[in-house]
Amino acid sequence: MNIVYDSAHYSVLTYPAQEGFELFDKDACRILFLHGPFARRFRSAINDIPEAERTEEFIDAFLGNYCVDAAARPITFH
Repeated sequence: MNIVYDSAHYSVLTYPAQEGFELFDKDACRILFLHGPFARRFRSAINDIPEAERTEEFIDAFLGNYCVDAAARPITFH
């Protein structure tokens, strides 16, 4: 596991062995794990963001679009 992005609102972790990404929405306390074709599309979409637009605000908005999906699960504490 490697942290590849961390802001006040989101973290992105990569799991190279599983070829996956975990998106953590800190504000909504939700996570989304992407692997397989979803992870490849996510990586491609990130790589397609022009360097000049790679601000924290832009990346957070981009990640917010992914975490809006019903696939993002709430984090529960036991």
